[in-house]
Amino acid sequence: MGRRVRVNALAEAIKDTLKEYADVSAEKVKTAVKEAGKTVKKEIEMSAPKDSGDYSRSWAIKNVKETSNSLEVSVHSKSHYQLAHLLEFGHAKRGGGRVSGKVHIASAEAKGIEQFEDDIEKALKG
Repeated sequence: MGRRVRVNALAEAIKDTLKEYADVSAEKVKTAVKEAGKTVKKEIEMSAPKDSGDYSRSWAIKNVKETSNSLEVSVHSKSHYQLAHLLEFGHAKRGGGRVSGKVHIASAEAKGIEQFEDDIEKALKG
């Protein structure tokens, strides 16, 4: 459980322990980011408007930036990215009037954020 450290080596021991904790925490946060990305993708696929189904199947997760202690992912539509904004917020019709939007990205994002926060809290407590 504990280890004996001389007074003159105390600062180095504390530094090593904090570095070890930071490394473990960074890995747990990266895992939480990946899981949140998967959740967002799954939620969008389930709640996206389905005409032919191509739009809902076009969503993917991409690692945008990864360092030794951080990870940034993006959930995006690979082939129907032009439709995402129109379907989410609605658009004007050619002959006049409007098509109402179907909120599917914002709700998935909110669920992903909630899961991410829960996962980090559990990982860092345990």
